[in-house]
Amino acid sequence: MDMESSTGQEAVPQKRSFRKGPGLLISISLIGFIGFLCIVLWVNWSKPKMQPEPLNGELKAVIGNLPGKSDALIYLGIKDIRESRLWKEVIPDSLKKAPLFKTQGRLDSLMKAASFNPAEDVDTLLLSFRRTGYKEQNFIGVAWGPFQKKLPDQFLRKNSRSVEKIGSSTCFELGPDLWLASLGPRKIVFSSSRKMLEGFLVPSGSFYSRDSLTTAMIDKAVYKSHLWFALPSAVWTAGALKSLTSANSDVNSAGNVNSLEHLALSLRLNNGIEGESEWIYPTRKAAFFASTFVWGAIQLSGLSGNRSSSEIKQLLGRIKVQQNLESVIIKADIPIELFRQAARNRMTGK
Repeated sequence: MDMESSTGQEAVPQKRSFRKGPGLLISISLIGFIGFLCIVLWVNWSKPKMQPEPLNGELKAVIGNLPGKSDALIYLGIKDIRESRLWKEVIPDSLKKAPLFKTQGRLDSLMKAASFNPAEDVDTLLLSFRRTGYKEQNFIGVAWGPFQKKLPDQFLRKNSRSVEKIGSSTCFELGPDLWLASLGPRKIVFSSSRKMLEGFLVPSGSFYSRDSLTTAMIDKAVYKSHLWFALPSAVWTAGALKSLTSANSDVNSAGNVNSLEHLALSLRLNNGIEGESEWIYPTRKAAFFASTFVWGAIQLSGLSGNRSSSEIKQLLGRIKVQQNLESVIIKADIPIELFRQAARNRMTGK
């Protein structure tokens, strides 16, 4: 009886355990395959994006007249920024009065003679840069402001090396690398070269059809009223990336992050700062690894155990990183209360 029972027990097949031996290997392989499949699907899945704000009609027309192509297109809605709550209630007076950009030589002396302060006298500014040689960087810009009062024709003629008519505009050569023409009582165009100025005043074709890459980058700038820039040039993109990641040397030196080709960034200021930046990479794989690295760096910097201040940790918590096909999209929504708290802490020495 015992022998038959023992034989029967031996005949019962044993169940394979997934906790050890071949079963464990199968489980790990299955989980790894599912994980790999999820990554592949995520990398190739087009995520929903914010609808970008449109350009206003006048700015759209001005950009359409830009000559040639652009390596960098930068827009500053200075008047709109000055009217925001963040500017009025948080920004210190020392920063409000800081010069918008540094000037030197002939341009600096002219601005002083005209009592012209760009930070206060310019309402809107659009700049386009174009590299024409190994080091030569030309620019053309359009500015809106009270120029008829600050830069009247009499002052420009008196301080010009030459005056000539291009198209229907009177153009002033103010220096070897500075040309200027009035487009009305509140609008001027200025350039580092006569050729670029002529290309703007007597346009040939549309910038939007001539430079499809910059046009596409403009469309990636979500906010259009306060600050945005479109960088189709890899050289300008590399410089902008170093500036954006200067506080984190690990991000700045990472190979995956540095391989990006184009960049767009836009900010809107009112009850804080809303911002979005899109970094475009040559492949979806490169964008995925770059987004993973940037996300990891932000999470690591925000851990409670490191030396980052509480304000920095709160700021990092308001930043979101997402890979979307060949792009890395970084969004920030920083409320005005965070800036106020930082200001109070500085005053109390915390």
